[in-house]
Amino acid sequence: MTREERNKAVVHYYEGRMKKDITTFFKWIILAILTGVIVGGASSVFAGCIKGAIKFRTGSPWVFLFLPIAGLIIVFMYQMLDKDDRGTNQVLSTIRSKDDVPIKSAPLIFVATLLTHLTGGSAGREGAAIQFGGSIGNQLGRIVKLDEFDQHVMVMCGMSAAFSAVFGTPMAAAVFAMEVVSVGVMYYAALLPCVIASIIAAEFAAGLGIHPEVFNVTNIPEITIENGLKMGVIAAGCGAVSILFCIALKIASKIYTKCLKNPYIRVFVAGCVVIVITLFLNTSDYMGAGSELIARAINGRARPLDFVWKMVLTAITMRAGFRGGEIVPGFCIGATFGCVCGQIIGFPPELAAAAGMVAVFCGITNCPVTSMLISFELFGFEGVSYYLIAISISYALSGYYGLYKDQTIVYSKYKAKYVNKRIR
Repeated sequence: MTREERNKAVVHYYEGRMKKDITTFFKWIILAILTGVIVGGASSVFAGCIKGAIKFRTGSPWVFLFLPIAGLIIVFMYQMLDKDDRGTNQVLSTIRSKDDVPIKSAPLIFVATLLTHLTGGSAGREGAAIQFGGSIGNQLGRIVKLDEFDQHVMVMCGMSAAFSAVFGTPMAAAVFAMEVVSVGVMYYAALLPCVIASIIAAEFAAGLGIHPEVFNVTNIPEITIENGLKMGVIAAGCGAVSILFCIALKIASKIYTKCLKNPYIRVFVAGCVVIVITLFLNTSDYMGAGSELIARAINGRARPLDFVWKMVLTAITMRAGFRGGEIVPGFCIGATFGCVCGQIIGFPPELAAAAGMVAVFCGITNCPVTSMLISFELFGFEGVSYYLIAISISYALSGYYGLYKDQTIVYSKYKAKYVNKRIR
């Protein structure tokens, strides 16, 4: 081959490469916009319905007594329509090519989560939104006939859009879908579509009146050795609490599997137990996701056992067959625990609550980058040093525990070493 022929071949190769890259770029721009609009719209309706359900329950306390009946309806729906559903774990498996998220998962999780919140089950909504968005993203990928690898990106894109629309944190939502599947590995191929889809979904939700929760943390002291050490103590406690939360969920599952094998009996008994505990405590604070407790903790007010009762009731509710998610209850547990710790050791409880909130989230999801972005979007940048201390210490001390059993620790938390371990 002559030099001229070689030069032509090189030019031809780079022209083809450039054309392919540009085509791929615009393909993902279009798909991300489509996903952001569709998933953002659907998730906004979902968030609006949850908000309406909570408002109705607040004005009609008697509906809480129907929690066991709601549980029976939820179990019946899944037994009839999707008996093998594994919730968010199924979405994570899909991204790793080991499973599939059927489109029927979206309406099922929508109705089931709505019933759980309507009747006062201690559950969140972001876990449901992740499954909801992943299901729609997966279906959109099938409609446009994407290959297997692009299909995984569409699932992540749907997850980001749903998380962003429901919680209003587009930066964190974009990164969460890329970070949560395999700890130590980021799926950067999904960065462009996830960012665009999450931003569009957040704006779409805001346009429909679903506004993000933003907390004002004003009492932020200067960073000193003493304050840094106090924050470290609180963060270490948050790491321990995140492990306890994961263990509580696992213990609840084992007790149900051993003692209440029938899913109908299990969910009915669990609903009755939640009612009895709630009546004994004489408060409705632990119903739903716990947003009111979070707001109160950020204002420096939390009772010593708030985080314990929220942990117990969430484990009883979520492992019995009710639907929703553990993320916002995890926020609640972290915020109330941090607030109490701050009061005890003489650290501003408002800042301790905010740091505790993201620290426990990091401990139960093993997503430090997402946790940092959540702290920026919810609390601003003024207390960034404290949030980073809390997140990094909680990540290191929370071990290989987590909410999602299909999450994989690809690289060790403690060494630059490939371990490929399943979450405990």
